[in-house]
Amino acid sequence: MQLNLTKPLCFFDLETTGINITNDRIVEISILKVHPNGKEETYTQRVNPTVPIPAEVTLVHGISDADVADKPTFEEISKEVYHLIKDCDLGGFNSNRFDIPLLAEEMLRANVDFDMKNTQSIDVQTIFHKMEQRTLGAAYKFYCDKSLDNAHSAEADTMATYEVLKAQLDRYEDLENDTKFLAEFSSRKKFADFAGFITFNKDNKECFSFGKHKGKLVTDVLEKEPGYFGWLLNADFPLYTKKVLTAIKLRAFNNKLS
Repeated sequence: MQLNLTKPLCFFDLETTGINITNDRIVEISILKVHPNGKEETYTQRVNPTVPIPAEVTLVHGISDADVADKPTFEEISKEVYHLIKDCDLGGFNSNRFDIPLLAEEMLRANVDFDMKNTQSIDVQTIFHKMEQRTLGAAYKFYCDKSLDNAHSAEADTMATYEVLKAQLDRYEDLENDTKFLAEFSSRKKFADFAGFITFNKDNKECFSFGKHKGKLVTDVLEKEPGYFGWLLNADFPLYTKKVLTAIKLRAFNNKLS
């Protein structure tokens, strides 16, 4: 089944120095851009993370410090990547919880104003887990009857993810061939930020999801305890979380003036 798209959908996968969204860095990125007319573009680039790649991580994806020593930094390719995915929806495998948050951090560190406000994100892993409970390799075998021989290669994982989604649409009649539907179906709990520090309550208002203010409205906490905002900005939170907090604070300030 071909995807029913109203705008391009970029499947992407990252290989990284680790799994810490705030501190780890990209060492390889691969993007498969699928256009509404079926045209496909591919982009794969290894990246110098500017920090050492731990030996145990190299054992997973096979990329060592020597492999990326002469490669561009993410900052050097950030505008190229942003231009490729700008005005597109995004798709990936575990992308909502890892790849998109980490990509956002890298973009913001490179001073690229990455934002997901008008972007749908389809997490193929979530669809798979809701339907079958497996890994990408098992999903590829189950849905496509193929073996993922080059797992943990960004390009191989990206291509497999694309094929799995198309096979899922063929298999499950209750899945709509619509980006918005698939994004909503593959989403988990709705968060204002990627890392899950700010969630939405039943009235769709931002609340803290951690610490002493868990469950409280962000606007109420920032008004009653102004110093908490400064602490959050200086603490080891993801840049995108800080961006969202700043936007909430500015919105509340503007609402008072109007």
